Amino acid sequence: MPNEIVRSGADRPVTVPAIVADLGNGAARRFLEFFTANIRNKNTRSAYAHAVARFLTWCDDRKLSLRAIEPLHVAAYIESHPGSDPTKKQHLAAIRMLFDWLVTGQVVPTNPASSVRGPKHVVRKGKTPVLAADDARTLLDSIVPAEATASLIALRDRALIAVMVYSFARVSAVVGMAVEDYYQNGKRCWLRLHEKGGKFHEVPAHHNAEAYLDAYLHAAGIAEQRKTPLFRSIPRRGGEATELPLDRRNAWDMVKRRAKAAGLSDRLCNHSFRATGITAYLENGGTLEHAQQIAAHESPKTTKLYDRTADQITLDEIERIVI
Repeated sequence: MPNEIVRSGADRPVTVPAIVADLGNGAARRFLEFFTANIRNKNTRSAYAHAVARFLTWCDDRKLSLRAIEPLHVAAYIESHPGSDPTKKQHLAAIRMLFDWLVTGQVVPTNPASSVRGPKHVVRKGKTPVLAADDARTLLDSIVPAEATASLIALRDRALIAVMVYSFARVSAVVGMAVEDYYQNGKRCWLRLHEKGGKFHEVPAHHNAEAYLDAYLHAAGIAEQRKTPLFRSIPRRGGEATELPLDRRNAWDMVKRRAKAAGLSDRLCNHSFRATGITAYLENGGTLEHAQQIAAHESPKTTKLYDRTADQITLDEIERIVI
């Protein structure tokens, strides 16, 4: 049982640490169920698996048994953690959730992390790099279809970036789309995005995104394959799209490559397009309430983190200092 492995879904496997396996098969099974049955989002599962493994290794190095872990141990671990405050808070949340699960499963009597407070971290503005509207246009225009495989890859990349920009969507929601998730409703085409928690979020397709998607679907010849992935992996020397969905990490590599080719910042990432779209929308008279609805955020505070309209105002005011 100590060597039992369950795939975490995103990046790494989940193994049963010796500190858990020492309590028997029941404890090991409950530990695995925490990741397989309790956490459904594969990215969260991967992040929490990493956080929990790191903490339990720390405890094992100090010869602590699972039931001997106390609040002071959890607090000492968080205090000595070399990561940023958000990382510490995430690790503490993972530890707390795990022990809650173990308590309800009668593996341990109490949760040693429940009384431990994490570092204070207040975020009023996101750190994600954002493109100006002109730069976003430059990036899209720079992805010019060439010949053969390069043409199909370019059409896919341009359509993928356009969907993220014009729908404020997360990359995971976009690469998770099937062909049938781009559909016509009345005179307009719509996008059905696969959001966290198994939720679907539907938004109208911007006319630019619609044009790019139509061009990609026509070139790929997959418009009638309704149940198959929309954005697919395409081998550089193959010529045709495979039946495998494009991985979000490959999308990240693509964005970096396209940004460099367009002469833009190498700090650009998938999430930049979410912030870019929201900022451009608000700059053109859109409301925060509607931006929240398009982005499928639970709170307007989250949407506000992506709003960089104040950046230009601040710069304009600074430039008034004429010396």
